[in-house]
Amino acid sequence: MQIGTATATNPYSQSALGLNEKETQDFKEKIKSGEISGKTLSQAYLVEYSLQIESYSSNNIQAQSAPFDLAKVKDILSSIDFQSIGYTGKPIADMTPEEAKSLVSEEGYFGVSQTSTRLSDFVLNGGGNDLERLKAGREGIITGFNEAEKMWGGKLPDISYETLDKALAKIDERITALGGNVLDTTA
Repeated sequence: MQIGTATATNPYSQSALGLNEKETQDFKEKIKSGEISGKTLSQAYLVEYSLQIESYSSNNIQAQSAPFDLAKVKDILSSIDFQSIGYTGKPIADMTPEEAKSLVSEEGYFGVSQTSTRLSDFVLNGGGNDLERLKAGREGIITGFNEAEKMWGGKLPDISYETLDKALAKIDERITALGGNVLDTTA
């Protein structure tokens, strides 16, 4: 899985927060003075993490669904940042129908196995053993999926639902192993 360096190495780095050097110093001073508490900072990071998961989920599901209705492809493709989800192959808009179908095959980059693994790994790696982060990531996937449905204009192809179920199952397994409870919000 390829994700941005700031996210992969340190989601709380100066670049991930979008701060320049002076803003970083001001931010550090506010933390030292107590103006920004640890709780506030943690909540901000959790929100940022949730938004990243939403975007990542939505992009993967939209890309996975695009080859099924070529009339919708150009519209959907223009909004997807394929590099952010690790796809560096031939542009989908330039593919033949056979090439596009191979992308969503069992062994394809946007097939159920690889896409669900990318989604779940993004949440599992970002959440670690933190139940709140894992739950926020799980919710982010569901929200991103719902956004993909809206963009698609209704029910997505079955492959997308299979992918969602498989990704959530992996995340739910980790949450349960850590002693957490998973409330199924997909119904």
